Amino acid sequence: MIMAGHQPNYLPWLGYFDKMRKCDIFVIEDMVQFEYHGYTNRNRIKTRGGATWLTVPVKAAARRQVINQVEIANDSDRKWRRRHWGTIQANYGRASHWEKFSKFFGDVYKRDWEKLIDLNMYLIKGTMRFLEIDRRLVMASTLDARGKKGQLIVEQCKALGADTYLSGAGGKAYIDLQEFKDAGLKVVFQDFKYPIYTQLHGSYIPNLSTVDYLFCTGGKEW
Repeated sequence: MIMAGHQPNYLPWLGYFDKMRKCDIFVIEDMVQFEYHGYTNRNRIKTRGGATWLTVPVKAAARRQVINQVEIANDSDRKWRRRHWGTIQANYGRASHWEKFSKFFGDVYKRDWEKLIDLNMYLIKGTMRFLEIDRRLVMASTLDARGKKGQLIVEQCKALGADTYLSGAGGKAYIDLQEFKDAGLKVVFQDFKYPIYTQLHGSYIPNLSTVDYLFCTGGKEW
């Protein structure tokens, strides 16, 4: 059984979902520390002016706040939902597959969201449906697994009965393979090649939010 996992990012890129479709169980790492200026509350889409960040405003909190505690700063930035949806509409409204996905995303930005985790999980699950990915999702906060970095992952694999861990390519820089071997676990690394497809607004830009891929391709080409 293959386990993979990642933080619950906002409007994740396609590689996030590639890892998901190559595992049996995907752990949502909602108990790790929230990283400011990371991808948990922001991502990039393509506009007429190039790649642009969409950032969900979050309330300032203690440095060691974990992801599932992060609250959206609706009081200080009441227009963020209108701004995000307006930017998406303005730049993908003429995309080939706008009608297929616009209702879902439009509904997202009409809703009130208090916690970042709830917004992100709603978007992640919706995108899974569009990409026809049917995988078991497990919130790390529901597991009795403790530790840091590699040890935490080892404990999660044990808790779920996994014998293989699928890591992102970046894991090669920090994963201690011996630690996993000693625990009787195999580690494989993701080898994801971002697809080249026809985009709007000029030259091709890779590694954008999956929003771009969906509206431009319909989600069927990867």
